[in-house]
Amino acid sequence: MAKNNSRVVPNRDFRWEGIPLKAYKTDGTHFKDITRQSLLGEGPDDWELNLQTRYFEIAPGGYSSLEVHRHPHSVVVIRGSGSVVLNDEVFDLGTFDLVYVSPETLHQFHADKGEPLGFLCMVDRYRDKPLLPDTDTIDRHIGSGAARAKIRI
Repeated sequence: MAKNNSRVVPNRDFRWEGIPLKAYKTDGTHFKDITRQSLLGEGPDDWELNLQTRYFEIAPGGYSSLEVHRHPHSVVVIRGSGSVVLNDEVFDLGTFDLVYVSPETLHQFHADKGEPLGFLCMVDRYRDKPLLPDTDTIDRHIGSGAARAKIRI
C-alpha cells in the first residue's frame, strides 16, 4: 500500500505550523517588506502535487517585484487589502478577491492601503523562473498612466 501523505497543517495568525517563514527573494532591492511561506508542493511528502501553494504577506507600504514569466498564477487574497498592477492596469484588492495572472503579464502586488496584504498563490510545481523586465519590456506593456506611476523597480 502506498504511503498516505494526507494531513492538516494548523494555522495561527497567518503562520502555518512547521512551515518556515522565508525571505521573499534572496537578493535585490526591487521589492520591499514581503515574506513567503511555501505551504504545499515543495516538501518531500508533496511529490503527488503538480502545483505549489505559497502564502505571501506584504507589510504596509511594501510591494513585490515587478516581474514577468511564462507560467500563470492563481491568487486569493486572504488578509487585508492593497492593489495589483497587471500590465497597464491597476486594480484594488480586498479580502477574498481573486487574481488570475496570465502568462507574459507584467505584475506587481502592493500593500498600499495602510494594512498588510496577504495572499495565497498557486503555481505549477515545475515552471520557468520569473524575470525582472528591462526598460523595453516595461515600455511595451505599461503606458504613461496609473500603472506607470504605481510600479517600483
